[in-house]
Amino acid sequence: MPAFLETDRLALRPFTDADAPYLLALDNDPEVMRYINGGRPTTAESIRERSLPRLLHDHPCTGTRGFWAAEEKATGTFLGWFELRPVDDQDRTVVELGYRLNRAAWGRGYATEGARALVRKGFTDLGAERVTANTMAVNAGSRRVMEKAGLTFLRAYTDDWPDAIEGSEHGEVEYELTRAEWAARRR
Repeated sequence: MPAFLETDRLALRPFTDADAPYLLALDNDPEVMRYINGGRPTTAESIRERSLPRLLHDHPCTGTRGFWAAEEKATGTFLGWFELRPVDDQDRTVVELGYRLNRAAWGRGYATEGARALVRKGFTDLGAERVTANTMAVNAGSRRVMEKAGLTFLRAYTDDWPDAIEGSEHGEVEYELTRAEWAARRR
């Protein structure tokens, strides 16, 4: 399947149903899921019925999907996924950036490389005016990636967690980058 986006080391391609085993392995690593669901296991049924439909969804306002499987270009190894999707399915101007990579990919700069490339694509090709990203306040690794991708801290907030997990008592944070800020930094 052709890549949606390539960087020096990554190929981001649309998901297919055949990616279910990769997603199951990714979502069953307690460290990967620590700040998502507290590290609880995910079932194959949940991947099929909840995750895949979300990952396969086409967004009419951008004409693209919002999630892409990330593979190492040199080997084709599945590393995880990246997200750049409209917050509102009918409005392409505000998009959310996200990523979930397997532990073997951590600390190697893949998250920053993919995030920067998606931010650039959002502003140059997809009509985005603002990129936003959220994480738990205690998720220092994800916050560093947001900052390295050019986003800046916007606010801290609390949200209702149906099942509180360790660290959720500290709330969440939102980061953002506008097209104008991005363009000014490129000059």
